[in-house]
Amino acid sequence: MSETTAPRPSAVSATSAGPRTLTAGRRRGRIALRGLEVLLALFYGIASALPKLIAHPSAAESFDKLGWGDTGMYAIGVLELAGAIALLVPVLRSVAAVSLGALMVGAFIVTIVAFDGENAATPLILLVPLGLIAWARRDSAKDLARLVRRTP
Repeated sequence: MSETTAPRPSAVSATSAGPRTLTAGRRRGRIALRGLEVLLALFYGIASALPKLIAHPSAAESFDKLGWGDTGMYAIGVLELAGAIALLVPVLRSVAAVSLGALMVGAFIVTIVAFDGENAATPLILLVPLGLIAWARRDSAKDLARLVRRTP
């Protein structure tokens, strides 16, 4: 009747796999977050900014209805394109997400006031991934602040 006190294989594999699993999970999370940043950058650059910058009739009509004209349309297009590019630059990701989020708050207000709420859900939906990026990449804002302080 001798009993051995050798560790059970399941206990050993669970403890030894823990750190690897955590690291793999973090890696997958970073990859998913980066994919989300690229997806949003493509959306803002191509689907949102491009029609404004080429003065597509659908964009021009909306800005004419607002009374902002071509100047407002081009300004918003440039801001969206700058945000799209900044989402792809590691040190600017958090600031870009916050800036595009502020632009989406403005877009929501404009759609409620000027367009009677037509398509008002779109800016609200975009706020969710932008908020996630801003929060997850908040260290990049600290890195940017350090870079700005270093310059003479």
